[in-house]
Amino acid sequence: MINQKLKGTGVALVTPFNQNGEIDFEGLGRVIDHSINGGVEYLVSLGTTGESVTLSKEEKKEILKFTVAHNAGRVPVVAGFGGNNTVELIRDITAQDFTGIDAILSVSPYYNKPTQQGILAHYKAVAAASPLPILLYNVPGRTGSNIAATTALQLAREEAKIIGIKEASGDFTQAMQLVKNAPDDFLVISGDDNITLGLIAYGFHGVISVVGQAFPTVFSSMVRNALAGDFAEAKELHYQLNDITDMLFAEGNPGGVKYALELQGICQSHLRLPLVGISDALKAKMKQAVAQL
Repeated sequence: MINQKLKGTGVALVTPFNQNGEIDFEGLGRVIDHSINGGVEYLVSLGTTGESVTLSKEEKKEILKFTVAHNAGRVPVVAGFGGNNTVELIRDITAQDFTGIDAILSVSPYYNKPTQQGILAHYKAVAAASPLPILLYNVPGRTGSNIAATTALQLAREEAKIIGIKEASGDFTQAMQLVKNAPDDFLVISGDDNITLGLIAYGFHGVISVVGQAFPTVFSSMVRNALAGDFAEAKELHYQLNDITDMLFAEGNPGGVKYALELQGICQSHLRLPLVGISDALKAKMKQAVAQL
């Protein structure tokens, strides 16, 4: 079952760009190889970290096609398909060739600020249209609304295609409600790198990570140790990355992780507007921290 394959560390892939703003597919290939060779369990394409909102529909198709081909079946691939126009989202899903894709990650509708009934209706419509299993994505800091635990749990019980949730609310009480009351095969996945260790202690099944693609060996080892109950070793690995993880998000995502990848010669750190690169002061701190790692 795909549920078992999506435990552990997934990485939310960046979309590398050249200086002229075009997609750097060679750089993307290096990011994919670096992540897989470092031990991550699966890849997530076209998420927030991939700057998906600045990509055209054709670019998204090209990125997914390249990712599937370059991955060559090594690990599962999850594709980001979300939006705040349910009809348009369903149109995009039904038009997509999902060959080589194992599941969909679908962010809760943003900006509209729907009620819980609206969120339920949205995801039920998406589930009816999707040919693949779906992970909900709750990130109220970006969407402006929260998927309540009761809403996620109702979807888990009523929609067979909805197999889990990437939970990035930062609300530990809500996190515990999800773990305590979810069906046995429902995945509860962290969306916050620096609190993943604590969330696994509560019963989370892993993480969809940003820092994990820059430092996959250390981060994925931390997650595997925690899932195995070896929290002493997991804690040591967590604190190796604690400071650099804070730096990666200090001036927004994915500016920080792209610079960490650039320092390692994996891809360039160019962003698409309205995002801009991180400050020189933060670059200096990150350069020192990456060198120490």
